[in-house]
Amino acid sequence: MTDGEIKQPTSHESTTVGCAITLAGVDLDAVRTFVAAADAGRFQDAAAGLSITQQAVSKRIATLEKTLGVRLFTRTARGAKLTIDGQAFLPHARDLLRAEERAAASVRPGSRPLRVDVIGRRLAPATLLSDFRRAHPGTELDVVTLFDADAAVDAIRSGVIDASFRAVTMPGRALPDDIEAVRVYGEPIQLLTGPAHELAAAHAVTPAGLVGHRIWMPGLVPGTEWGAYYDALAAAFGLTIEITGPDFGTEPVLETVAGSPELATFVGERTHLVWPTDHGLRRITVRDPTPVYPHSLVWHRDNPHPVLAALRDHLRSARTDHDDTGTWAPAWAWSAEPRRGR
Repeated sequence: MTDGEIKQPTSHESTTVGCAITLAGVDLDAVRTFVAAADAGRFQDAAAGLSITQQAVSKRIATLEKTLGVRLFTRTARGAKLTIDGQAFLPHARDLLRAEERAAASVRPGSRPLRVDVIGRRLAPATLLSDFRRAHPGTELDVVTLFDADAAVDAIRSGVIDASFRAVTMPGRALPDDIEAVRVYGEPIQLLTGPAHELAAAHAVTPAGLVGHRIWMPGLVPGTEWGAYYDALAAAFGLTIEITGPDFGTEPVLETVAGSPELATFVGERTHLVWPTDHGLRRITVRDPTPVYPHSLVWHRDNPHPVLAALRDHLRSARTDHDDTGTWAPAWAWSAEPRRGR
């Protein structure tokens, strides 16, 4: 058996408890009835405790004995007494019931951490989720990063994650009927330059003022929602956004931009970046209008997790960009009103 495999018993294999008792096909209701009868010492008292008939208790015990291939009780004038096999099975039967309760509790709404996709741990969604955690101390979260909106929606629909922060929905895509989304943050886009760049001393720039300048973003991937956003931004204002060259990550981009008098790049206002002091990088406001990246929270409409509801309420109350005056976002970006896929 290799790592990661789960070996399934073949038809001639059995799992044993005590004296070679086969557990395949055991009904947990029957196990629960067996434990109740063992504790009560009488089928009649077990029936009363389980709110079923004595006949039902007898039938369940008989079925369990047939499944296990042994007798569990002997009848006496005073009630029912465990056989040797019944005594051997009892502690394991209790373990089965405890395991059943743990398994049910692990997926009970609110009993497990809320699993949320934040795209990248340096990006604004991670900061938004961190703000929520600080506002709700003790809330358990499981933070993951997925590649794009398609992967996130698939993960939500399959139950792998509870929610995702994404820009929806890019041209040619539509959210499924069972998926809901709401715009939670329009993140201002900034220009990042090195100290020798022509615009390095500027306090602010306009999109029109960036025409003709080389904006280098090798991390853009065609077919992704963030690629679609910057395609729309370039088309709207006549900008030149280059994606040439290999993408070796954030640090090489910062190093290249820091040493170039020609190249600049775009970053989100709340993107967490750290660079050596000798890089001398400048983050410059873009305005008139301010391009904003449209982060939406996306979730399954039937997800009952109480922390998901609390997250939606927090993001709604924490929004500071309710007024879209003076900003730009693609026409396909969803509004701040909750919407359901169709």
